[in-house]
Amino acid sequence: MNIQWYPGHMAKAKRMLQESVQLTDVIIEMVDARAPLSTRNPDFDSLFAGKPRVIVLNKADLADPALTKQWISYYRSLGWDAISFSANAGKGVKEAVSLVERATKPAVDKMKSKGVHKTVRAMIVGIPNVGKSTFINRLRGVTVAKAGDKPGVTRGKQWIIVNPYLEFLDTPGMLWPKIEDQTSGLYLAFIGSVRDEAIGAEALSMHLLEYLRDNFPAAIETRLKFTPEKECSGEELLNLACRKRGWLLSGGRFDTERGAALVLDEFRSGKMGKITLQRPPLPEE
Repeated sequence: MNIQWYPGHMAKAKRMLQESVQLTDVIIEMVDARAPLSTRNPDFDSLFAGKPRVIVLNKADLADPALTKQWISYYRSLGWDAISFSANAGKGVKEAVSLVERATKPAVDKMKSKGVHKTVRAMIVGIPNVGKSTFINRLRGVTVAKAGDKPGVTRGKQWIIVNPYLEFLDTPGMLWPKIEDQTSGLYLAFIGSVRDEAIGAEALSMHLLEYLRDNFPAAIETRLKFTPEKECSGEELLNLACRKRGWLLSGGRFDTERGAALVLDEFRSGKMGKITLQRPPLPEE
């Protein structure tokens, strides 16, 4: 399987980021707490070299809290501030603002010594569907940035004034041109950062069920009401889910289209539990 999704507007987004980086004082890079490594665009390190950076692990309410803490320690060991955040629940707003202020304090103090009250400009970056616009809306307290539960909602940049001396630039989600690691590609697809059409919802749900069978069987037992056997294929697991949950068509045929959509939705919404797909690399890695 070769998972790739790099629509035309992604190249435009990259150019937009390159043009905007000189206008900003700090980069807020958002990743998904369920897959903090796979949801980092490797191009960002060269694009934003030399800029202060804050890593926000969003959707922490859907991830394993203990592993989220480990990821925060990992990113801090690289020299970046990092926090967990739940944009949907609004948890972590004050801490996020505090980190931005701390990251830009040297520049603010320098201007203050010259008698100027500097307006801090922060650029929000990340791959599609990590919650950048929802994050801004939570900081602002009202809906000012477009947000959606599918990748590719934000297509242009938007300057958002949070207060007289703090502005945020919302930018489109940007993937990198080629996903080399197909395991990471699957993780991106599982959490919805790659459109389901890149693989097909039914095929994707089968891969997800196989992953859960091997790593989180309790998620299947709790939500889908059966114990997954190791020898069951993804197709068989989806058929079993349809049977147990009553997702059937006339004549008793399995409604795999509906079943696939619901399996993906229940995983992504956290109904299958707080699941983190990746552990932080060991120091030698």
